[in-house]
Amino acid sequence: CETCSKEEAKYRCPRCMKYSCSLLCVRKHKLAMSCNGVRDKTAFVSVNEFTDLNLLSDYRFLEDVGRTADAAARHGIVHSPATKRLLYCLRNKARGRNIELKTLPVGFTKRRENSTTFNSVENKFYWHLKLIFPHCHAEYTLKGVPDDKTLADILKPYIDPVESDPVVCQRLKIYTASPQSDVRILMKIENRNRNSVRYNELDASRSLLDNLKGKVIIEYPTLFVVLKTLKNDMVVLGQDGSEPAENSDSESSSLSSVEEGEIRDS
Repeated sequence: CETCSKEEAKYRCPRCMKYSCSLLCVRKHKLAMSCNGVRDKTAFVSVNEFTDLNLLSDYRFLEDVGRTADAAARHGIVHSPATKRLLYCLRNKARGRNIELKTLPVGFTKRRENSTTFNSVENKFYWHLKLIFPHCHAEYTLKGVPDDKTLADILKPYIDPVESDPVVCQRLKIYTASPQSDVRILMKIENRNRNSVRYNELDASRSLLDNLKGKVIIEYPTLFVVLKTLKNDMVVLGQDGSEPAENSDSESSSLSSVEEGEIRDS
């Protein structure tokens, strides 16, 4: 058992392949690893390990995708004039702030969960925001984040050793125990080839709006919080020695790969 290291393992998690000996250890492992126990249907399988079961799984997955896409196309809200006006307004207001906001069709995961709004009276966005802490396998969803709030203030309830919630602080203790100077905030650059994934490093002292300017956003921003002292596989544009730093809106790749990934998520 990879949780208690005492008993013989009887179960294997379909999601992360961790071995457990009992229901108690299964629950502990799910809590510690933020694992939902659901098999990842899109996980990579090498050709040598590919079996008839994998083929059948892929076939059923594609059938599910087809049904989901068909249901989304038939959904009445897709053709609602009010919905189209709202999305047009959001994209237009974002464009006026030098942000290229792209929206996905109804039925896509990010489209369903996006709660971003624009307040015409205050003349500012209230963003749906996702924070991912890779070193702790944790992620949090924030709603109604004003665009004039600095990233440092956004992160305070999570990684500040004094102001963070005790439960969250315990879960993210590797962050709260590290100097604030070690914290890096990254955002994936959209519209790039899958074999050339790059990230922009954001400035924690500046507002969310300032950091999003000149960027391409698919529905809502997703921020990755990493530590300089710990190894990660995220390549920051301009720091990999092969490409200069530049704004993400200069990328010219198509959106199809992003949409394909969203279809898989839905």
